[in-house]
Amino acid sequence: MKNILVINCGSSSLKYQLLEMEHETLLAKGLVERIGMDDGHHAYTRPGSDGVDQIQPIPDHETGIRLVLAAIADPEHGVVNDLNEIHAVGHRVVHAGEKYAASVMITEDVVDALEECIPLAPLHNPPNIVGIRAAQAVLPNIPMVGVFDTAFHQTMPDTSYIYPLPYRLYEETKIRRYGFHGTSHRYVTLRASQLLGRDASEVNLITCHLGNGASVAAIRNGKSIDTSMGFTPLEGLMMGTRCGDIDPAIVGYLERHEGMTVSEVENVLNKQSGMLGISGVSSDLRDVERAYANGNDRARLALEVYCYHIRKYIGAYAVALGRVDALVFTAGVGENDSLVREWSCRGLEIIGAQLDPFKNATRRDEAIISKMSSRVAIMIVPTNEELMIARDTLALAFPAAAQV
Repeated sequence: MKNILVINCGSSSLKYQLLEMEHETLLAKGLVERIGMDDGHHAYTRPGSDGVDQIQPIPDHETGIRLVLAAIADPEHGVVNDLNEIHAVGHRVVHAGEKYAASVMITEDVVDALEECIPLAPLHNPPNIVGIRAAQAVLPNIPMVGVFDTAFHQTMPDTSYIYPLPYRLYEETKIRRYGFHGTSHRYVTLRASQLLGRDASEVNLITCHLGNGASVAAIRNGKSIDTSMGFTPLEGLMMGTRCGDIDPAIVGYLERHEGMTVSEVENVLNKQSGMLGISGVSSDLRDVERAYANGNDRARLALEVYCYHIRKYIGAYAVALGRVDALVFTAGVGENDSLVREWSCRGLEIIGAQLDPFKNATRRDEAIISKMSSRVAIMIVPTNEELMIARDTLALAFPAAAQV
C-alpha cells in the first residue's frame, strides 16, 4: 500500500490531498492560505471527521508544508502514524514548455528546466518551484514527481500549435500554443472512455473543462490534437474574468487611444473582462444566472456569449476530428451548471449530439445526458486532477506497485 501526497502550490496558497493508492482512496485534504501573512489559515479535513482550522503566522511555504504534515500525522486528527507512511509527493506544475511531454521524477535538471520556463508562466511556475523546494526541505528522502498542465497537449501537431507569426519567433522565443488544464482533459478522456466501454486509443472526444478558467480540447484516439488555450491561459473561451479570443489589434488601440500601459491592458484582459466584464455583476456564473433570472439583460448577454463561444469551439473541433464519439463536460461549471450545458448544446444536432433535457436537469454526477437516439454521447464526467497526479507519481516512483 502506497500513500501519495499531492501538492498544488500557488503564490500564497497550497492545496493538497493524501491518497491511498491501492484502492485510490482519499485519506485527507486541505488548503493553506495567506502564506506570508501573520493571519495564515490552514483548513484540514478527512472523510467522516470534523475538520481542523488553524489561524497563525505562516511566513513561507516550508512552514505551510510543515503544518500539513503535522496535521496528517496528528495523533487525534491525522491519518498516518508517522511521516514514513508518506511514500511519494506529486507536484502540479503549470508549464514545462516543450521540455516534457509526460510527468517526470523531479531532479535538479527538471527544476532548472522549470526555471527556464518562468517567462512562459511568470505567475505560476515560481510558486510551483517554491513548493517543490519546500517539500524537498521537509521530506528530503521522499521521491517527488512533477505533473505538468501542458504535457497532455504536447501531442498536438504543428498545424495546431504554430501561430501565423514570423517563424523565427517560435524558434527563438518558443511562442506557440501550449494549452492548459491538460491533467483534467487527460483524466476525463480516460474516464469517459471507460464509461463508453472502449479503450481511449479508439475514442474521439471533445472535452469541455468549464470553470472560472475554461478550455476545450479535441481528442483523437485518446490524444490531444488541439485545445482552445494557447501561449497563455488567456486565449480561447471567454472565462470568469479573462476575455478569451479577441482581435489582437485591440491591445494597440487601447494603448494609443485610451493611454493605457501594457500592464494596464493586460490587467483589463485578464482580470476585468469575460463574464465579469460583460455582465457587470460577477465573475461567478451562479451570481450571473441569478441576475439573469431577475431580468438583468447584461447578465443574459454574458451567458449567451459564453455559451456561444463554447458551441463555436465544439463545432470547429468536430470538423477537425471528423468523427466525434462523445462530448464531455467537466470542472465546476461543466459538472454542475445545467443551464450552461443546455445553451452550449443548442444546435449541436448538426454533429449528431442531442441533449436530453430531463437527464441534463436532474443529473450532476457521472452520467450520459444525451438522448437515446443521439449519435454522439453527451456526458458529465467530474474531473479529478489530484488522482491523475497521484497515479503518475505512483507509476514513476513505484512502477511495480502501479502495475499490481
